[in-house]
Amino acid sequence: MNFHHRRTHDEPEINLIPLIDVLLVILIFLAASTSFTQTRQLQVALPQAQAQALDTGQALDLAISRDGLYALNGHYLEAADDASLADALRRAAEGHPDTALRIDADGQASHASVVRALEAARLAQISRVRFLTQSRP
Repeated sequence: MNFHHRRTHDEPEINLIPLIDVLLVILIFLAASTSFTQTRQLQVALPQAQAQALDTGQALDLAISRDGLYALNGHYLEAADDASLADALRRAAEGHPDTALRIDADGQASHASVVRALEAARLAQISRVRFLTQSRP
C-alpha cells in the first residue's frame, strides 16, 4: 500500500480585483472631496501719507485709542453706541454748520472703532472728515 499521496504544488496566486476595487474607491473619494475653486486675491496699492499744513478752520478733534476709547477735543467720551457718540459730536458742532471732524486714531486701533466714528459723524451730519497721519521720516 502506498499511503504517500502525490502532493501537487499549487502556485500562489495574487488576486488583483480587490486591490483595484479599493484603489477605485479611494480615487472616487479624493475626486469627490477635492475643491476645484480658485481663490482670487485683490491687488491693493496702499496710499502714502503726505504731511500738509493743518487748516485753521473750525474742526473737532476726535482721538481713538488702541482700546477703542474716544476723546473729543481732549475730553474723554462715554460713548456706549453710535448714537451717543453722534450726540456728542452734534453738541460740539452746534452753531458751526461747516465744522470738520479730524480723526486721530492710534495705529493699533481696531477698524471697527474708526468705522464707528465715521458712522457717528454721518449721524451727526458732519460731512467733512479728515484723518490725521504721521509723515514718514
